[in-house]
Amino acid sequence: MTTLLALDTATEACSVALLHDGKVLSHYEVIPRLHAQRLLPMIKALLDEADVPLSALDAIAFGRGPGAFTGVRIAIGVVQGLAFALERPVLPVSNLAVLAQRALREHGASQVAAAIDARMDEVYWGCYRADQGEMRLLGVESVLPPEQASLPRDAAGDWFGAGTGWGAYAERLAPQVSAQDGAMLPHAEDLLSLARFAWARGEAVVADEAQPVYLRDKVATPKAAP
Repeated sequence: MTTLLALDTATEACSVALLHDGKVLSHYEVIPRLHAQRLLPMIKALLDEADVPLSALDAIAFGRGPGAFTGVRIAIGVVQGLAFALERPVLPVSNLAVLAQRALREHGASQVAAAIDARMDEVYWGCYRADQGEMRLLGVESVLPPEQASLPRDAAGDWFGAGTGWGAYAERLAPQVSAQDGAMLPHAEDLLSLARFAWARGEAVVADEAQPVYLRDKVATPKAAP
């Protein structure tokens, strides 16, 4: 039986989730700027609640961005520390996809335009469609001014707007959606759902490959070697 741990700190929310013996447990808090202090205690509390030792984990999933740069780095630092110590693989998951998966879980939305407020008058943007219970990306994820966001060319039917990008820029986002939740944040429970699909497909990678996806190339990009 697969045992997976999922954690996310890419936005104002800090959350962890555990799959063990086919059951899912999760802890979720909206605690801006407190992720570094709370993440490890949340993981310990979750494992203690489930009576599962760290050594029982098969892999660790994490929100790899896009999101707040500091938040994404916190998650990756913890994931790499645990994965190296336990000699376990990791499962990077898009935070935009996690938003879409949450919209599917909570609102039954099968087509989701996910938008995270990227500050600097931009949004992180991605469009997703449900495929056998998994939200799959249509096209590419991007960071762009709200006015430049668009649905896929073949878009039809109802679309749901999910994420803080809708909360901040709803009037400037051109795509028409039938409903929206502008306060929605990624939740590790939904990250875990996506990680289960990825794990089943054999998409786990070694801890060294736990890398952030910022979408903004000019931010936090390592300098090239001389």
